[in-house]
Amino acid sequence: MSHISRLRWLQLGSLILLAALAASGIRPYDRLTWLMEVLPVLIVLPILWTSYRNYPLTTLLYGLIFLHALVLIIGGAYSYARVPLGFEMAHWLGLERNPYDKIGHFMQGFVPAIAVREILLRGAYVRGKKMLIFLVLSVVLAISAAYELIEWAAALIMGQGADEFLGTQGDEWDTQSDMAFALLGGAFALLLLSRLHDRALARLGK
Repeated sequence: MSHISRLRWLQLGSLILLAALAASGIRPYDRLTWLMEVLPVLIVLPILWTSYRNYPLTTLLYGLIFLHALVLIIGGAYSYARVPLGFEMAHWLGLERNPYDKIGHFMQGFVPAIAVREILLRGAYVRGKKMLIFLVLSVVLAISAAYELIEWAAALIMGQGADEFLGTQGDEWDTQSDMAFALLGGAFALLLLSRLHDRALARLGK
């Protein structure tokens, strides 16, 4: 893919995300929950735009960030416990709760795993595949734990108003399962995408 065509695809992806953000914010289920859920997108997009010239990412990572952003935007619009796709999944799998939030936490591990891997490899900060895997999964768990601490702080500050943001749906082990899904997402990303990511890094280097 040439630089021009790649840039056009990235511009198109940005426009789609901006349109999705605008649409999701018209009549979200809960305005504060929407803002808290889409805040990572609002923070990351400007960073990606301003860093593109000096520190462009692989096309693979940009694509994964795009998918993760869509998951966050949909979760923000409906609140995770009320996403229609989640109800369909619960019906198919015979579950008692809407599992869409687990998709979000899986992506919370899947996408950062490739982002961390890219930073570590490009900066030559680590040598050896085993140490690379260890550090990537450690950072994934750290990110997940930090997010759970944010949820805990929101619960303390907002009280019952944080219920939609927390999305525990009565599950006392929600925090632990969220972190487990993030770790699972990170492991799957390394297992499925490492070779593809290596090729993407080689193309970026050229």
